[in-house]
Amino acid sequence: MDNDDLLPLLCATAQGDKNAFSSLYQQTSGKLFAISLNMLTNRAYAEEALQDAFIKIWHNASEYNASKGTVISWMISIVRYRSLDSLRYHKVRKEQSLGDDEYENENENESVDVNYDEETKLVNCIEQLEPQQKQAIHLAYYKGLSHSELVDHIETPLGTVKSWIRRGLMQLQRCLTL
Repeated sequence: MDNDDLLPLLCATAQGDKNAFSSLYQQTSGKLFAISLNMLTNRAYAEEALQDAFIKIWHNASEYNASKGTVISWMISIVRYRSLDSLRYHKVRKEQSLGDDEYENENENESVDVNYDEETKLVNCIEQLEPQQKQAIHLAYYKGLSHSELVDHIETPLGTVKSWIRRGLMQLQRCLTL
């Protein structure tokens, strides 16, 4: 994600070019989603925050100022603010719903058990990965690094990094469906 690649797409988006916006989304959504998910730790909330962020990007693309930073840093700041808004919103909603203690606690305990079981299974599956696969997946999906950033970070050829990620994800999928 080079600024030289993203800047023309953002400028075209500012002019209402839907194809440019689609390309911008395709090139940046993975990294931006990882950032949102890392902040919110809830996939649905992260997807919602990312959608809100891209709506804001669509409407405010003309407000980008190159002298204040790169396109991706501008987009990351929008995603972070939308994620923080989501955190605040869901915290308030949770606090408001605390009045229905008995009913909520029963459903919450069931949900916690299911989430705990799923999380435990995921952790166990991740532990079965090769160390390189584990590191590459963690950096790509939890830290939001692009493939080229991964190559620089772990000093390994791009093809190898992609293979580690692909094989690791396939192994996780097999493990989680057992």
